[in-house]
Amino acid sequence: MSLVNMKQMLLEAREKQYAVPNFTVFNIEMLRASVCAAEELHSPVIVAFAEVFESLIPMEEAAPMFLETAKRASVPVAVHLDHARSFALIERALRCGFTSVMLDASDQPFEENLRLTGELVKQCREYGVSVESELGHIGGLEGYDYHGDAYTDVQEAQQFAEQTGVDALAVSIGTVHGIYKQEPKLNFERIAELRAASKAPLVMHGGSGLSDSDFKQAIQLGIAKINIHTDLTLEAVACALRADGQTGYFDLSRQMFEAMKENAKEKIRLFGAENRA
Repeated sequence: MSLVNMKQMLLEAREKQYAVPNFTVFNIEMLRASVCAAEELHSPVIVAFAEVFESLIPMEEAAPMFLETAKRASVPVAVHLDHARSFALIERALRCGFTSVMLDASDQPFEENLRLTGELVKQCREYGVSVESELGHIGGLEGYDYHGDAYTDVQEAQQFAEQTGVDALAVSIGTVHGIYKQEPKLNFERIAELRAASKAPLVMHGGSGLSDSDFKQAIQLGIAKINIHTDLTLEAVACALRADGQTGYFDLSRQMFEAMKENAKEKIRLFGAENRA
């Protein structure tokens, strides 16, 4: 229980066809909402910090809050670095005590991505830290515009997983980060093909905004980890918009915490992770 890396939890999720929720968070309300939701539903959980959050709080200041919360939890919690694009950032996370890291070299040529990920996996094995990498292009706030070559190639995924030994593989199957500007169309056939080809559990980024049926089908076909951020922030913003102007900041923070916790619980149930801890 408590602080772990994400390797074993994802292997179990892959085998039993559910998905572990990854909540990417940056403050105490989001962090506690995610972990408390997991505790209430007896679910494993991953809480992640992203480089962009350092405009609010440096990683070295956020890490003790993340780690102490994980250590005190009654369920397995992995503390993960999301979308790191440099080894320098990953080194900082390792020094802070993170139990899992993601290298995003998906903008590099395949061979370079493979080389960098392989080096990182070897390094992190010494720390007992799990490694996630990304293969293919997962869009962002630029909008939903997919072309055939943006999807993760099946043969490349097989080679990548076998040669790097990576613990989790983020794949491009039709999702985007942030708010969808058009109705997403997931390539479910590609998910099944990647599941059959890759030994590494598959990760879905850009999960916020998908329908319940999309989530369920993607999990059934092989997705073992799903990243959520935007949906939590939308719940917090909705609380702020409902405030009457007389609500104090503390009370508003409590309301945001409760709203995000309920949203996190919905995701845990939807992903099939309830009572898996």
